[in-house]
Amino acid sequence: MYRPEARDELTAVLTSARETSLLPRGLGRSYGDAALNADAGVVSMLRLNRLLSLDEEAGVLECEAGVSLHDILGAIMPRGLFLSVVPGTRFVTVGGAIASDIHGKNHHVDGTFSRFVESMTLLTPGGEVVRCSPEEYRDLFWATVGGMGLTGVILTARLRLTRIETRYMTVDYRRSPDLEATLSAFEASDQDYRYSVAWIDCLARGAGLGRSVLMLGEHAPADRVRDAALDAGMGLPRLNVPFDAPSWGLNGLTVRAFNELYYRVHRTRQDVVVRADRFFFPLDGVGAWNRMYGRRGFVQYQAVVPHADGVRAVRALLERLSSSGRASFLAVLKKMGSEGAGMLSFPMEGYTLALDIPRRRGLGKLLAGLDRIVLESGGRVYLTKDASLAAGAFRDMYPGLGRFRSVKEALDPGGLFSSSQARRLGIAPDSRSVGA
Repeated sequence: MYRPEARDELTAVLTSARETSLLPRGLGRSYGDAALNADAGVVSMLRLNRLLSLDEEAGVLECEAGVSLHDILGAIMPRGLFLSVVPGTRFVTVGGAIASDIHGKNHHVDGTFSRFVESMTLLTPGGEVVRCSPEEYRDLFWATVGGMGLTGVILTARLRLTRIETRYMTVDYRRSPDLEATLSAFEASDQDYRYSVAWIDCLARGAGLGRSVLMLGEHAPADRVRDAALDAGMGLPRLNVPFDAPSWGLNGLTVRAFNELYYRVHRTRQDVVVRADRFFFPLDGVGAWNRMYGRRGFVQYQAVVPHADGVRAVRALLERLSSSGRASFLAVLKKMGSEGAGMLSFPMEGYTLALDIPRRRGLGKLLAGLDRIVLESGGRVYLTKDASLAAGAFRDMYPGLGRFRSVKEALDPGGLFSSSQARRLGIAPDSRSVGA
């Protein structure tokens, strides 16, 4: 692990030839092997984390790639600004957000993170610093967006921000009895809400399969928030899980009870004012929440399926998971908008389902079965959360792979940038075999 504090130190790591390959790494929130580089080098970007400039009038921030979304929000929210796209955690870096081309609860309206990246500077494998944008060095820009750190090291980025009046959200909660009702509610609410997400009971069966609680939100206007004394900060986690939960604690009975309680507590309500961080980042309020899954841990599986086959495919995924008896505290369903231009970007128009799946015997067979459902529907699996996808399935899911490889091979003929995931999926060759 290399931890450069300045650009010249970073360049020295690239040109030292000490490692067979290198991979830039942010806060390491990828669930699988996307941020790992077995038997080779990893470059931590966390000390290259400065905010460089903020044009409050234009709503544009320039920063280094190692700064976290948490730190950015802490700086810009008091100035009436917000990041235009945020994922389910604020503890990711700007570089990681671009490399994953993250999406949020507003994808059906605003698209992915890259839509708000005006430009970025990239340190290429050859040691050159290149400024690229949707207009300048377009192929390099769209290969880097969603490119999982394989085109070089993102140094800086210019981001367009969104204006807000308060640090709160107004949220409508709607209980939905089954999957068809949930997807219909998404369709009906599309034009009325900027942000939408559904918690879904992944253990429900029969007539209740897919029952959900929809959360539909907007940034709260100033006249809606009257109590200025309310705490609206972006604090650190309020609670911490102090130890790994026992393996027997997470089972179908306990999670089914939790899901029943969650569904009943979240009754249909309108215009509820909540803090922005509790709407966007609910799990960030619990430190080390992954310990609830015990020492064996879990994988997170996220896939998107097209609208045309959405009901069948989502139903098939939920039925496969429910019949497996694997308990999941977290199951999230969102509607996605149009596909972006990133060559390896995940989102496409359709529905995305994210599932936490405990790790125990038979997991590989279950995941392969889920992959087949996604493939049959014409969907794809999210690389940022992938831990097990086969190379052949990946090729079928990502039609932009050929274009990406062409850009990478021209930019990085020696295969300097790689990762465990890239080698597993055949995105990048094993550098130890290059030229052999």
